Amino acid sequence: MTTDLAADLRAAGLRVTRGRLEVLELLENAPHSDAESIRTRLRAVDPDVSIQSVHNVLSALASAGLVRRIEPAKSAALYERRIGDNHHHVVCTGCGAIEDIDCVVGHAPCLTPSSTSGFRIETAEVTFWGLCAACAAPPPIAA
Repeated sequence: MTTDLAADLRAAGLRVTRGRLEVLELLENAPHSDAESIRTRLRAVDPDVSIQSVHNVLSALASAGLVRRIEPAKSAALYERRIGDNHHHVVCTGCGAIEDIDCVVGHAPCLTPSSTSGFRIETAEVTFWGLCAACAAPPPIAA
């Protein structure tokens, strides 16, 4: 992944704006963020940023292929900068933590359906669900 975010925007045919740069930088450091958490973090540098402007930026970045939008069940849409590879996610059913999981096959679509119904399959999204180590750990014994 490159760190020249302005060049990434230009290469995707997007204008370089402060909002787009800030969102990309934030997602570099905080993957799997939702729009509200992004807005909250951006308010440190721009107290007037609206949730609508964050959604607009995320939509433009996702359409341009600069961020990936994932939608785990029972969760707001989440965004990440890890794009262009074939990875999946694991979500904790206890606390909601989410982590990346590399595809075991290594190439898209990672799974072969029993029938394509005439579709040309390009990718498959897999979400694994379970308990993270912290949630699965036995509670401490009271003294």
